[in-house]
Amino acid sequence: MKPALLVIDVQKAFFHISGETRKSLEQAVAQINAVVPLFRKKNLPVVWIQHQDDEDGVIPGTEGFEMADSFDVRPGDFRVVKTAGNAFHGTNLEEELRRLGVDAPVLTGFCAEYCVLSTFRGARDRGLAPMILRGATASVAPENIPFVERVNEVLSLGVLVKMLENC
Repeated sequence: MKPALLVIDVQKAFFHISGETRKSLEQAVAQINAVVPLFRKKNLPVVWIQHQDDEDGVIPGTEGFEMADSFDVRPGDFRVVKTAGNAFHGTNLEEELRRLGVDAPVLTGFCAEYCVLSTFRGARDRGLAPMILRGATASVAPENIPFVERVNEVLSLGVLVKMLENC
């Protein structure tokens, strides 16, 4: 089993949303930032997935399109620009993961019940073994996160740490 960390749509444009959504994003970012170094230490892929939406002005080259400032995005990291909820749809994500020998993507990001869930299903449809990292997803309706975690394979930070020790 070879994992990769997928960070989905945690872009600056979505931090303008206040209240519970912003709190949800900040909690997810903290959890994601706790695991990025674990993947880097094992030389495992970290994939930054960015949603493009021309109508909302979330387009490459704009400030809102960029990932959250607190992330350690490196020039050699794989990046995916998507226009659909499922990050596999119309992108080279599957080809790149297969080229890298990844069969177990660990999903994190925004929005749990939309893009994270769609990407989870897309990974499963392609014969991969996706997992969602508990506490590392955000939502405009945070009460939906437990549902997403309940109906999918989820792993805790502790289990992920143990799993990465064996990689």
